[in-house]
Amino acid sequence: MANSGGYGDANQRIDYVFKVVLIGDSAVGKSQILARFSRNEFSLDSKSTIGVEFQTRTLVIDHKTVKAQIWDTAGQERYRAVTSAYYRGAVGAMLVYDITKRQTFDHIPRWLEELRNHADKNIVIILVGNKSDLENQRDVPTEDAKEFAEKEGLFFLETSALQATNVEASFMTVLTEIYNILNKKNLAADESQGNGNSASLLGQKIVIPGPGQEVPAKSSFTSDMPRRALFCV
Repeated sequence: MANSGGYGDANQRIDYVFKVVLIGDSAVGKSQILARFSRNEFSLDSKSTIGVEFQTRTLVIDHKTVKAQIWDTAGQERYRAVTSAYYRGAVGAMLVYDITKRQTFDHIPRWLEELRNHADKNIVIILVGNKSDLENQRDVPTEDAKEFAEKEGLFFLETSALQATNVEASFMTVLTEIYNILNKKNLAADESQGNGNSASLLGQKIVIPGPGQEVPAKSSFTSDMPRRALFCV
């Protein structure tokens, strides 16, 4: 079970810290998605991100306290030099495009290639089509995004940072999948050491459902998530 928790980081024991990166073209709403998730805020006069920013939010997943450390970077080319440091240690990623601007979706393969070149190969990725509140201006059919996500083995959701639609669900999908991968490795390690029979828990799936969500039938991310990339406190 996953509990979204509050928007402030309470003085509590943190079991895990998961780093998640937001990537995509400039002005697709990455910063607004982050603000909605971390502080439940939205600003109509939001300025473009300069360099790299990050926010945190503490929540509970399966009775464990998880601190989500969400990194947001500018989409402009001149900031691409931060690549290596930006992706280092990330265990989750959100590929964001604007459903009203086809070009931002057409650039997603390039962003995905960059992500896979610099991040861990087992990183959990969700494709996010933002600004779903602007349906009358849609330039990217939902089916196109679903097809791409299925082909690449990605989760998929359409969101609206303005209306807070599916923002929570998109982050929780990524975070719970990361947690499940870690949990499966821990259970497998316990079994290999003969510490009891916990096989009944293996393969358990925890995903927060939401309209438009596409979960790949067979995910390549449920294999070996290196524990070195999951920061345990």
